[in-house]
Amino acid sequence: MDEANEVRKIWTDLGLPGIVDVHTHFMPKNVMDKVWQYFDSQGPLIGREWPITYRADEAKRVATLREFGIRKFTSLVYPHKPNMAAWLNQWARGFAKDTPDCLATATFYPEPEARGYVADAIAAGTQVFKAHIQVGNYEPNDSLLDNVWGLIEDAGVPVVIHCGSGPAPGDFTGPEPIARLLSRYPRLALIVAHMGMPEYSAFLDLAERNDNVRLDTTMAFTPFVEEMMPFPKTELSRLKALGEHILFGSDFPNIPYGYAEAVHHLIDLPGVDDAWRRNVLHDNAAKLFGLS
Repeated sequence: MDEANEVRKIWTDLGLPGIVDVHTHFMPKNVMDKVWQYFDSQGPLIGREWPITYRADEAKRVATLREFGIRKFTSLVYPHKPNMAAWLNQWARGFAKDTPDCLATATFYPEPEARGYVADAIAAGTQVFKAHIQVGNYEPNDSLLDNVWGLIEDAGVPVVIHCGSGPAPGDFTGPEPIARLLSRYPRLALIVAHMGMPEYSAFLDLAERNDNVRLDTTMAFTPFVEEMMPFPKTELSRLKALGEHILFGSDFPNIPYGYAEAVHHLIDLPGVDDAWRRNVLHDNAAKLFGLS
């Protein structure tokens, strides 16, 4: 069975109309090329061989997701310096317009202009923001973001936020800054990327305490990650109980294994049932993003 049919069989057997993947990357070509060069060089945050399984041009990557039956996906862009977010948002807006199965995506960075371009992004119909605390190397409670978080909270737009300390800790990663952020903006809809690895337990705590905190499964539970940062078996019961707070994410195309493999390792977790699988692969995200 080829991979597309393998993925389709998974969601078809569960009676789903497809999969919603909240963690995929589409970027301007020059930015994506630099990201791939970083992975190829085994940069300091990686420190190991990391082949890009779905290295292809943009059209091919979109076609691949459609062949898998991915109903909706994202174009998670993120800046690593000032004066970058606004033009990334402009690119992502055009990409979403040309790619109707992509959730309209935007980003931000702590800079004086952030409030203006975030307000513009919300007005233009942005459905999800991306924040990357590790790569951006900023404190999420930076005062330059005060108005930004407030705007996003009031608009109810979810934020996929890479804030865990995997694959390597940053100056501002970990659960503590996010707990402080939520104490200030308790209605923020946060999707913690990668299950918050390796601080899985602490981010599960946040999801238990905050109805609007969710976690995405990106790369978690795969052998590639389990070798370095295994998910605690003692937390599997909590993972199941929090099934309505868990969303599927893949990190496509930047994964060092196959898409079907990632899905299988998720749905084969001990103790989960088909209702949990349906929620995580589709229904939770469909409800969050208002998909009919």
